[in-house]
Amino acid sequence: MNTIKTFLLMISMTLILLFIGGAIGGRNGAMFALIFSFGINIISYWNSDKIVLRMYKAQEVEKNSEVYSIVRELAERADLPMPKVYMINQSQPNAFATGRNSKHAAVAVTRGITEILDRNELKGVLAHELGHVHNKDILIGTIAASFAGAIAYLATMARWAAIFGGRDDEDKNPIALIGIAIFAPMAAMLVQMAISRTREYKADSYGGKLAGNPLYLANALKKLEMWSTRTPMDAKPATAHMFIVNPLKGQNMAKLFSTHPSTEDRIAKLEEQARQR
Repeated sequence: MNTIKTFLLMISMTLILLFIGGAIGGRNGAMFALIFSFGINIISYWNSDKIVLRMYKAQEVEKNSEVYSIVRELAERADLPMPKVYMINQSQPNAFATGRNSKHAAVAVTRGITEILDRNELKGVLAHELGHVHNKDILIGTIAASFAGAIAYLATMARWAAIFGGRDDEDKNPIALIGIAIFAPMAAMLVQMAISRTREYKADSYGGKLAGNPLYLANALKKLEMWSTRTPMDAKPATAHMFIVNPLKGQNMAKLFSTHPSTEDRIAKLEEQARQR
């Protein structure tokens, strides 16, 4: 199922890129977008995790740190290869997992999450992220981030083409180009939304079991929901779907096009899961 989702994601994002390229430069633009898309596919598979980690200036944590210790405990319990563990020096509490498969996975947490969660709550969050690794979600998430970034880049090119002219005069349509510049990133975000919302529930369920108590994650989500609206994060919209809670929650556009299900619903499902233990 995840292989099919990955294939559909690549096709959908490629079509959006081709559409933008064609609007900017006709056949030549479409050909450029096709080559660009092919390169993005290759780079996304092999290097998108490194790109995302570098984007947030993530630093690998020491093996004697509490975060590393918890990840190692959970990975052994889940019979997963030990992922690399990274710290992001930002105050908003958040976390994500990335990588192309379980053998090349990485888990990243912000400094803020280690400051507000107790050990059990942190265990719940990290178990959720390992749920993404176990469910093979991480490749989908990193590919979506790479494509969304590429689409945003081409959309910016479309905006400048509308201003300065991007095709022959008889074919040039500045209004259409401006429309593409506005709506193409939204289309990419809608694809991300369709992919990411279901996988959050599944990772919650898996994480609740792996941590030993679903309430660990439920309690953590309550804190993360509160702090994410109070503490801004220097996050890129293209990668928002990768985090355990939306890092852009305070922005109106992010609320309208949320890549995450309702935190209240997630907490309710985890509390129901705890009652059924």
